[in-house]
Amino acid sequence: MTYQISVQSNGLSFAAEPDETLLEAALRQGLTLPYGCKSGACGACRGHIARGEIDPGPYKPFAISEADIAAGEALFCCAHAKSDLVVEAAITRGAQIEAKIVPVRVEALTPRAPDVMEILLRLPANETFPFLAGQFVDFLLPEGKRRSYSIANAPEKEGVLELHVRKVSGGHFTEQVFSTLKVKDVLRLEGPQGGFFLRESDKPAILLASGTGFAPIKAIVEHALATGDQRAFHLYWGCRKEADLYHDLPQRWAAEYPLIRYTPVLSEPDAGWTGAAGFVHQAVLRDYPDLSGYQVYACGNPAMVDTARADFQRLAHLPEAEFFADAFTFQ
Repeated sequence: MTYQISVQSNGLSFAAEPDETLLEAALRQGLTLPYGCKSGACGACRGHIARGEIDPGPYKPFAISEADIAAGEALFCCAHAKSDLVVEAAITRGAQIEAKIVPVRVEALTPRAPDVMEILLRLPANETFPFLAGQFVDFLLPEGKRRSYSIANAPEKEGVLELHVRKVSGGHFTEQVFSTLKVKDVLRLEGPQGGFFLRESDKPAILLASGTGFAPIKAIVEHALATGDQRAFHLYWGCRKEADLYHDLPQRWAAEYPLIRYTPVLSEPDAGWTGAAGFVHQAVLRDYPDLSGYQVYACGNPAMVDTARADFQRLAHLPEAEFFADAFTFQ
């Protein structure tokens, strides 16, 4: 049996088989919608079920609650249709860039912070790897495991992929990065993945990053500069300590480009720090009490992304459709 899924806001529709998630069905039919982890943890693909019945799937409680599910919310990467549905979600028509598996060679390993390694990967000669600034790739590891990392460079920089990897104690992949991985090692990855990228708009944009969430934001800014984008950007980067900020580049952007502003924010500042302090999204609210005319691009830990989404909409009147996010899960 095939179920018909109708998008309430724009009249789009697509078919879903019982054994595929709503996200899989939409992507299979050339539709675009935000998504990230595909495992029910990041919440990027969240939408509302206006009519019909679903199996919500194996979602994570911090991404969506039982009360949310009861109120009709769903994570499209987990939910399966059990009837025809009417949904409200950011689903639009537009072909995804088809993901493919490629080998890559480690070209450089550069520490950027006490627990962050920049990996520069070289693609095979004559290999094209189109992607949108903000998307991510999956490393294909032994035993069928995958680990996802955002691409930190713009697609205009051809032939290489830059990633920022945070060390996680006991992490299946990050321990390798910080101990045994070396230049000239060959890895396999699949991509591009994800629905986090800069949308066409005349609205100024708030770019909100926590930790290595700076990586896709960096790609977005580099892409905007390469294409001559004339909108204003204000980047807020939240870290714990000043040592966690490897921010020579955003400081240079702010000095060289009048349309770019940069505000670093520390949650645990040392004595002598004179910049913004506290939660990074609260720094945005202090500067922009009215976000009704803005777009927001947020990337980092799920708690920051979820809190920013809720507070920006509730307190600063940000339109729901103008919040775009990629929430990281660390493994």
